[in-house]
Amino acid sequence: MSAEPLNEVKNSASSRASRGSGWHAMSAGYLGWALDAFDFFTLVFLVDILAVQFHVSKSDIVWTLTATLAMRPVGALLFGLLTDRYGRRGPLMGVVIFFSLIEFLCGFANSYSMFLALRALYGIGMGGEWGVGASLAMESVPARRRGLASGFLQSGYSVGYLLAALAARFLLPAAGWRFMFWVGGAAGALLPFYVWARVPESEAWKQNRAPSTGAILRAAFRNSKSLLYLVLMMTLMMFLSHGSQDLYPDFLKTARHITSRAVSEMAMLYNVGAVLGSMVFGQLSEMFGRRRTIMAALVLPLISIPAWAFGGSWPMLAAGAFLMQAGVQGTWGIVPAHLTELSPDALRGLIPGFVYQLGILFASPTNTMEYALRDRLGYSWALTCFEAVTIVLLAIVILFGPEQHGKSFFRESGAQEKELTAN
Repeated sequence: MSAEPLNEVKNSASSRASRGSGWHAMSAGYLGWALDAFDFFTLVFLVDILAVQFHVSKSDIVWTLTATLAMRPVGALLFGLLTDRYGRRGPLMGVVIFFSLIEFLCGFANSYSMFLALRALYGIGMGGEWGVGASLAMESVPARRRGLASGFLQSGYSVGYLLAALAARFLLPAAGWRFMFWVGGAAGALLPFYVWARVPESEAWKQNRAPSTGAILRAAFRNSKSLLYLVLMMTLMMFLSHGSQDLYPDFLKTARHITSRAVSEMAMLYNVGAVLGSMVFGQLSEMFGRRRTIMAALVLPLISIPAWAFGGSWPMLAAGAFLMQAGVQGTWGIVPAHLTELSPDALRGLIPGFVYQLGILFASPTNTMEYALRDRLGYSWALTCFEAVTIVLLAIVILFGPEQHGKSFFRESGAQEKELTAN
């Protein structure tokens, strides 16, 4: 056989291997984020039950959601530094083991204080997973497929919410609230085996590896102005998503008097919309750019507010919620690609996750703020005012922000980059 056909065979085999490794990396990030979201939104469906279980008010249970959100930057900083210094695979396996164990232990909580402490610890694991998974996934796919991969990765959050709704509908009545945490923890414990067996280390990280943790921190300080912008953007993104999701089941039950069964069924429906929105707008961002596509996606939640907050029937509310989450998660489907492209090469493990979770920290009072507005304005107007103001502010911030659509994650056009972009 001549050298030329032999090279073609080798290149073909290499391309197939690259496609396979990219798919496994993306799947690992997706599954980790779905498991995180399953646990977080499991609690959303248990506010009433846990208030009775622990003899506290519903606002006390809502506070455990805030505690989880507030602790997420700690995990993002810790695991982000580990990821940029020592690689993506090890920290990803470690963070999944950590949050799975804490989730499992939540099912054994016998007091409110114990439950609150466990939810705060869970926030560390939840905060660490997204940045590690996003950097690994975005570095493992061709640049021209980054938008689709971004939408797929972020849709794991909606799938986790959908699974939590299914569990609330079928598992909760049959097995009780503790079993929901046990199932989530047990499922998460399997993911590290998949990462260990099938997910290779990122080649982009190998090329851009920082020499020390101090070098990573110094590079972050040099990019402080960019970081401030990204934190502002992510804070508004968090207001948008958590303001439309976290208290909506409670709103349906208390303000619209919809049964728990019907609420879980509606949650299934609007999370289908969320998955579709994330995938569609993620792919559209490859054609029209990240910023313009985010702004286009924001139109959907804005026009859906009347049906979403003031609908007088289940079908009207469901239609509004479907469009709301299609638009909200449509904007979020672009975030993994947008953040990783705006991050310096040596900080791609730290910056996306850290600014993401700092946004969570600053937006952590979302549920408390909406609850306070509810007492003054009523539930419908509280949700409306909060989301409308957030959408307008976010559109302004995105309009005047930077973009590096299609940025290469490799230092130079070597064989590995050519191999990836050829897929």
